[in-house]
Order: sequence, then C-alpha cells, then structure tokens
Amino acid sequence: METQKQFKRRFSFEFFPPKTDQGKEKLQGVRDKLAAVNPDFFSVTFGAGGSTRDRTIDTVLSLHEQGISTAPHLSCVGGTRESIAELLDLYKENGINRIVALRGDLPSGMGSAGELRYANELVSFIREHSGDTFNIEVAAYPEFHPQARTAEEDLKNFARKIEAGANSAITQYFFNADSYFYFIDRLETMGITIPVVPGIMPIVNYSSLVRFSDMCGAEIPRWIRKQLDAYGDDSESIRKFGEEMITRMCEKLLEAGAPGLHFYTLNQANASLNIWNNLGLANRDKIAF
Repeated sequence: METQKQFKRRFSFEFFPPKTDQGKEKLQGVRDKLAAVNPDFFSVTFGAGGSTRDRTIDTVLSLHEQGISTAPHLSCVGGTRESIAELLDLYKENGINRIVALRGDLPSGMGSAGELRYANELVSFIREHSGDTFNIEVAAYPEFHPQARTAEEDLKNFARKIEAGANSAITQYFFNADSYFYFIDRLETMGITIPVVPGIMPIVNYSSLVRFSDMCGAEIPRWIRKQLDAYGDDSESIRKFGEEMITRMCEKLLEAGAPGLHFYTLNQANASLNIWNNLGLANRDKIAF
C-alpha cells in the first residue's frame, strides 16, 4: 500500500445515461446534489457493445457544458477503430480530457467482438490516435475478473493495460478491504505504481445488489448477506446498516493510503452523499486519514 500514499487523492461519482426524459430530469437533480460537494469528476457508463453510445455522448457533453469535469466510459467490444476514433475526436474537440477505457461486454446476439478485443488494445489505440490528450482510466479487479482463468492471468492482463499507456485505475466494487490491500501489494511486487482508486457501491436494495454482484463477480461476505437477510423488507434498516458498513470500510481504505474513492451512484445521490458526509469529505483538504 505504500506506493498509493504518494498520489494526490481524487473523489468521483459514476452515472449511467438515462433512457427517458423523466430519467434525464431525475439525473439533473442528482447531478446538482453531487456537484455541490465539488467532486474531481463524474464518469458516465457506456452500454454493452456501444448500446448507449448516443445517450452517453449526450450525458457527457451536457455535464461538461455545465462546467463539470466528466469522463466518458469507452468500450471496444463490438466497435471498430473508425467508430472509436470518431468518439475520441468528438471528445477531444469538446475539451474532454479523461477516458475510462474498458473491454466491455458483447451483447446477446452480436456475432463479432469487433476489431479491438481487449482493453489493453483499446488503450494502445487511444494512445496511437490521440497521444497524451486523455488521462486513461482502466478497470481493476481486487477479487479478480469473473472470466479470468487464474489470479496470475488476471494480474498479467492488468499489467498489459498499464504497459499500453493507462494512467490510473478504478476498481470493481468490493466489500472486503483486505482484497484491495492484497491486490495493491501484488501490483507493487510487479513494479506497477499507478493510482488505483477503490470503487464504492452503497447498499440500498439487497435483492438488486445480490443480482448485480453475482453477475459481475463481486463477493458479498457471508456475514453481510446474513445481516441483510435478517432485515427482510425493512429498507430503512438495510439503508442504515449499509451506510455504516460502507463508511467504516471507506475509513479503513483511506487510513491505509487509498488515493481516493469512486462512488457507483446508480443515478441516486443520497446514499453516496451520506457516506461522503460521514467521512467528512466536505473538508477533505484539511483531514488526514
């Protein structure tokens, strides 16, 4: 964990592009609440196979035009070099300077993975096409990618993304801080010294959390599952427990030297803001974790 202490901390929130006018209006309210705490940037997701391409662009440019630093997600699966280059040029022309580069998922029924198959190939292409225009973020998996054959293979895949030109990383969410600490220690032994920011998922809805976690390979520790099971349909108890548990984990991460936090908001403000306030991040320049 020692290498992470040298990096300037940054705090960010993630959105997904809304599908409807009502969703756009809701996101505007969420954005206003979160912008008020002055995060370093917002990020906006990119659907499987580019399925949200236009909505991602619209959301990114709308946030950027309102003076908020915004990082679009960009995935390569299902795309072509030409289509990716067009997006990079569009973002460059509009003053976007940060990209979250991901492999992405192949939508059901799509036959081809596209011209770039892996995230390291996407990172290389961004550097070839755009030079140092963008700060490139990539994904990290402290509990290892669900499709990785071995832990060693997953670490090597991560190293390839860094070698290709990535500047920093954001992790998949986790609920066991030790998995993050061990991951960082492994990277240090490999000589990888970039900022790796923990991804934080507030706990709001238990059934949704279980479904999403099973899909993306994030482990929910047994003691947490048992406690959430005990609350049944008591959403307020789930919320309170989740807020306290995630706050404690974030404190542990920051005290150990994590270079910031990235909140997966699911287009909701209050759960992330409650944790933010519990951590005292409104005065983050004055506190020493």
